[in-house]
Parts: sequence; C-alpha cells; structure tokens
Amino acid sequence: MAGASSRCIFCQIALSSTSTTLLHSDERVVAFEDINPSAFRHYLVVPVEHISTVHDLQRRTEDYSLVSHMLNVGQTLLRRDAPQCEKYRFGFHQPPLNSVNHLHLHCLALPFTPRWKHMKYLSLGRLGGFIEAEKLLEKIKPLSLIPS
Repeated sequence: MAGASSRCIFCQIALSSTSTTLLHSDERVVAFEDINPSAFRHYLVVPVEHISTVHDLQRRTEDYSLVSHMLNVGQTLLRRDAPQCEKYRFGFHQPPLNSVNHLHLHCLALPFTPRWKHMKYLSLGRLGGFIEAEKLLEKIKPLSLIPS
C-alpha cells in the first residue's frame, strides 16, 4: 500500500489489522461505522490506498473514479441500513478541520444526534470546513469528462 503509515488508524483498518467490523470491503475502499457518530447512522468510507486529504486529489480520472466509488458505496450502505431516513449527507472535512489524515467520506443518515453536531458539517466557503461529495466531484472532474 503506497504511502501507508503503520501509525494511520484508517490504514490499519483497511488492512484488517484492527477489530473494526467492516460494512463493505473491496480492492479500493472499506466502510465502517464512525466510533463517534453524529447522526442516526454515521459511516465512513475510506480508500485502501493512503491519501491524506481532499487537497491531495486532482483533476484526474483515477481520483474522480475513486471519490465516485466512495460515494456510491456510502449511498448503497445507507439506503440498505436506514431506508426510513428522508435526508442523507455525504462529504469530507477539509484541513485543518479533518480529524484523521487519511481521506474519509462521512455518510450520514439524518437527523444529527444530538442536533448541535450539525455544526461540524457546515461549509465555511473559502475557509474550508465540510465539502459535500458532489461539490468535490465537480471540483476534481477531469477536463475530458466536461462537455465542451
């Protein structure tokens, strides 16, 4: 695993070196429950490859494909496990507000619990904060995929 850190908890989880129960696992990503949930259901989808933050993603087909896959996995899990929920949120914390330096998609089936936790998932515009997965995909969409 290129760039993996033995100290990175998400790398350890991706390598099944912990007792964390995986909700999904494939060659590109793993998914598991957040240990400090902020919503009715709160899952994390992380790439197996160590990628530090959203700032390491570029307008490349492989980055766009990875984030699309992460989002698809998260949506599938929440639809399966929380079909009664009417609202979902999918996104990433941007530095310096990310808690772990390993890219991870927050998949939230709302409502937030407790309600004040919604504050952790606000966009702060140019200051960063939380970026919705769809907005990140727009930002890293390769030029070859943008209609001219």
